[in-house]
Amino acid sequence: MKWIGLFILLFSIASCTTYSERDLVSFDDQIKEYLDSTGLEMERTEDGLYYAIVEEGEGEEFIGYKDQVTFYYKGSFLTGNSFQVISKNDPLSFKVSQLIIGWQDALMMLKKGGSIHIIIPPQLGYADQSSSIIPANTILEYELTVLDVH
Repeated sequence: MKWIGLFILLFSIASCTTYSERDLVSFDDQIKEYLDSTGLEMERTEDGLYYAIVEEGEGEEFIGYKDQVTFYYKGSFLTGNSFQVISKNDPLSFKVSQLIIGWQDALMMLKKGGSIHIIIPPQLGYADQSSSIIPANTILEYELTVLDVH
């Protein structure tokens, strides 16, 4: 199941994709429709990441770009279908800088022990890259919890 880790590292390739303003508005509209239909309440960053901090975490230091984080998550499509579940008993560990931009932004809002619910538009995720489980240009939803920070 940890093969998704390799896919996460593709952020450098995916981040090279550029979208038209029309595409960006379309992604944002899809997320807003989803939020309206589910009743979820989230904030939006300037670059388009939607988030709800469930628990900020403990301590004084927020996670930094160069930090190594150990975390678990559930990844879903906006249809509600789950595409990946990493359990608390078998977490992943990566440097924040190795992750897709949407995860970087979300993690740096947290401290050790924090959790966040995020919706990542394609321009902050895998863009036009696809895998056997995630199609290109897909909006993704994650529930992510940080176990440790180094």
